Amino acid sequence: MTCYCLRLPMGSSRQRSALARTPAPASYFVLWACLWLSLSPHPSHAADLKRIAPLLSVESKADLRTMRQRGVIRVLVTYKKTEYFVVNGQQRGFEYELMEQYERFINKADKKGQLHFDVVYIPVPFGSLLANLVEGRGDIAAAGLTVTPDRQKQVAFTTPYVKNVSEVVVTHKSDKSIRSSGDLSGRIVYVLAGSSYVQHLAKLSEQFKSVGRPPVYIVESDPYLATEDILELVNAGIVEVTVADDHIARLWSNVLPDINVHEDITVNTSGNIAWAVRKNNPELRADLDDFLRSHRKGTKLGNVLFKRYYENTRWIQNPLSESSREKLEKYHALFQKYAGEYDFDWLLIAALAFQESRLDPKKKSHRGAVGIMQIKPSTAKDKHVRIKDVYNTENNVHAGVKYLAFLRDRYFTSPEIEHGSRVHFSLAAYNAGPAKVRKMRAKAQAMGLDPNIWFRNVERAAQQMVGSETTRYVANIYKYYLAYTLLNNLNDNKADALKAQSQ
Repeated sequence: MTCYCLRLPMGSSRQRSALARTPAPASYFVLWACLWLSLSPHPSHAADLKRIAPLLSVESKADLRTMRQRGVIRVLVTYKKTEYFVVNGQQRGFEYELMEQYERFINKADKKGQLHFDVVYIPVPFGSLLANLVEGRGDIAAAGLTVTPDRQKQVAFTTPYVKNVSEVVVTHKSDKSIRSSGDLSGRIVYVLAGSSYVQHLAKLSEQFKSVGRPPVYIVESDPYLATEDILELVNAGIVEVTVADDHIARLWSNVLPDINVHEDITVNTSGNIAWAVRKNNPELRADLDDFLRSHRKGTKLGNVLFKRYYENTRWIQNPLSESSREKLEKYHALFQKYAGEYDFDWLLIAALAFQESRLDPKKKSHRGAVGIMQIKPSTAKDKHVRIKDVYNTENNVHAGVKYLAFLRDRYFTSPEIEHGSRVHFSLAAYNAGPAKVRKMRAKAQAMGLDPNIWFRNVERAAQQMVGSETTRYVANIYKYYLAYTLLNNLNDNKADALKAQSQ
């Protein structure tokens, strides 16, 4: 069983260990089966746990006939805010809803007496979708996949369900420097890791180099992020340029007021989006094609689903605005000093401070928290922290970092918790308190999730227990950390690319 590790982009080893997601154990798919069963609207599914769970912990390359015998089709998805996600304990999204229609289609077509088909969703990072499919860890990959020649060498695609897709350039509205695809020469473009955008930008970059122009400096995102997250980062001014499918970019421009979708500037046109299956699964592919011929959907459905699910989304703020950069420069020495003392990445501490106070040392909360780290004087006086006068900025930073270290070292040192997950839990406890986080982990275990992993596991339990506050808190810090990491590393990557070109 392959372990799925999510890396941070371009950071040092400490940066990567600080927020890297814990590798999944061998029971990863079984845990997702339990989640699926807990979310399923069909009461009879709970009784099928013993039948379904073992099928998710083995590699199987069977075609549709054998799938009928086992009664399960495993769908590999990527957790995205448009295509597949879980909200209020229910699975949602464009891909989910279309695949649910296929489940009804195939069960309706089955003859009387045959075993009922269950569709089980297995979230994996986008970049590992096809590898998992080919290796038999799922039967269908459904994640907005664009059909490309490189991908066709690995898998077989169904009839497209979204046609004539253009991959368009997206910038912040303040950026007026890109008027054509030629203006991408010499620019840093941050895009979804493992996507067709990477392939098409690479071809454009080769065209530039062939005529003596600077290439496109392509930076692939952290696998934890989706295209929608990157559009959010562009909206916040963190990322300057990205590429997205035109229907996704248009949808998200409805609620991201500061992105500029350049529909006339493309890196690829006439693209087709389809589901993928293994090449040795012709029966499954034919059945999916039968379904899609009468159920294929385009951007109209995407718009309906988008309006249904995203009217109340809250967006992160920009930690890299000019004023925020000045504050970061002002306080980075303190962050570095105390992060180093307590074995944290200083960019993580900066991200925590931005989340807590927007780097404002004068901030006071109605709950009594003060300063740049928003720590209570009573907490700072506790025997485990013992820092006086937290109205002083340096003492405030010291107290906040020491308290975070106390949470990590006191409550999250179990050997089952990987180092990066200890940081995630510590951040959650900084917001909600260690007692609540302990209850969240217990609830996650009861839900069939991994209590030793925050993202995609304990955060789901937290959502049900306390709403979105703590989950958004940790997620925002992660994004702010990413923003600071990008700021520190994008120029280094460009310099490396220039050096490689000159050799």
